[in-house]
Amino acid sequence: QVQLVESGGGLVQPGGSLRLSCAASGIRFSIYNMGWYRQAPGKQRELVATISSGGNLAYADSVKGRFTISRDNAKNTVYLQMNSLKPEDTALYYCNARNGWGADFWGQGTQVTVSS
Repeated sequence: QVQLVESGGGLVQPGGSLRLSCAASGIRFSIYNMGWYRQAPGKQRELVATISSGGNLAYADSVKGRFTISRDNAKNTVYLQMNSLKPEDTALYYCNARNGWGADFWGQGTQVTVSS
């Protein structure tokens, strides 16, 4: 059974930092492309950042220079380091795992709230 379990969300003041983690089980983690997405109330889910199985990175323009995605294949975990957080970063953040054969898995999400 595939599980993606996110953690690390919470309430933070503007300008603060958070580090999200997503622990994967039930998949051969190293061959999956991993990503973070977010969905704010009343908005569509949007891509935040991705890291391929080969380590290629991609970011949404809105988070470039502030967020960093990384992975640890030995721990089956993908991370999202979020710095200089803004109120508009408030959303439910989801972890995603997909491969080139159509497999596509999602976590349950972790809430990030940026507010003073």
